Amino acid sequence: MQLRYSFRLYPDAGQQTALAKAFGCARVVFNDAVRAREDARKAEQPFPTAGQLSTRLITEAKLTVQRSWLGEVSVVVLQQSLRDAESAYRNFFASLKGTRKGPRAGPPRFKSRKDTRQSIRFTANARWKITNSGRLNLPKIGAVKVKWSRTLPTAPTSVTVIKDAAGRYFASFVIDTDTDPQADAERMPTTDRTLGIDLGLTHFVVLSDGTKIDSPRFLRRAEKKLKKTQKGLSRKQKGSKNREKARLKVARAHAKVADARHDFHHQLSTKLISENQGIAVEDLSVRGLARTRLAKSVHDADWASFVNMLEYKAQRYGRTLIKIGRFEPTSQICSTCGVNDGPKPLDVREWTCAACGTVHDRDTNAAINVKTAAGLAVSACGAPLRPGAIPAQREETGSPGFPTEPRGGAGGGGGGGGAQNQSVSPPRERNDPGIEV
Repeated sequence: MQLRYSFRLYPDAGQQTALAKAFGCARVVFNDAVRAREDARKAEQPFPTAGQLSTRLITEAKLTVQRSWLGEVSVVVLQQSLRDAESAYRNFFASLKGTRKGPRAGPPRFKSRKDTRQSIRFTANARWKITNSGRLNLPKIGAVKVKWSRTLPTAPTSVTVIKDAAGRYFASFVIDTDTDPQADAERMPTTDRTLGIDLGLTHFVVLSDGTKIDSPRFLRRAEKKLKKTQKGLSRKQKGSKNREKARLKVARAHAKVADARHDFHHQLSTKLISENQGIAVEDLSVRGLARTRLAKSVHDADWASFVNMLEYKAQRYGRTLIKIGRFEPTSQICSTCGVNDGPKPLDVREWTCAACGTVHDRDTNAAINVKTAAGLAVSACGAPLRPGAIPAQREETGSPGFPTEPRGGAGGGGGGGGAQNQSVSPPRERNDPGIEV
């Protein structure tokens, strides 16, 4: 398992100029690779290989007048830019074939010097290192000051230097955690607690034990300031220096909101993982919810990022994370008796079960049902509550290879094999009101 550790960089004026050259050279090589591939496609010729592109676009290009400035940056940066283009095409073709998971990937596009995010990558053969004074020494850039917020657990395999839209510089180190997988699991306290999570907007998460954590609504709280900075940007003349200053103000305001949300997700996910051995959560269709009238609030909550953090932290620290189906009627089922009471409008926050009379809080009841549907809820004897469907035994009447005979009644007198049929009963549906809890 690979993780990224990001730290803030503070390059001086000369180092910022060197980084700008590296960003530009990497961008040019990437665009040249995309253009070479597109020219070959239009000419109906085979795509040039990675080795051919490296020779033509880097080695030979340095000897020309038009691309002689490629020699001013580390060759590893240019090679990694070619690898990025290869990876982009590989993902695109895999998406066309249907072998790639996730959303469909489009063909690679040309990069622009006006892109809000610039990045270069140094691998181990670039001979970058961390000096004794704590600086990051990069080839042909120099020793850059780093703000170390924590120590690296192991030696990193590569580092990516990033410049974001707000003009900030970061160093992202790739750490391989597979060298000692038990070390991370031992860092977490031993526990046998399990938990169900219901995600929402008013309350960011509602836990199956009744705990409710309010949604911070970082974007909503910053809307007034964002509106003011955006209005100032719209009044500046395009291409002017004042417009660039106004653009940085807008980017920094948005970065502050994103950083606060990211920190909240990290703290909450780490807390839940450390306190529980098993966690169940719904697999929500965030993209679908983002097309409704609640789009701004859904994007502000950013459930997908939070669930992703839970997923990789559970894998890293030896915990269990279970995702239940998004069509599970968690808000309709009574967590006490299991009766499906039907759909309810969003404004109904409390309801009374018609079968057993239990008064339910909508969100807490849903969190309990999420936990039960994942098989994490157990009865007093240790058996899971409302288990899933039990597959039929091969010896059961009607199974492949056995003749189909009518099933007998309660006394088992319905035909041959009755005694065997009585020992295996068909699984009850989840919404069956006769199910025992």
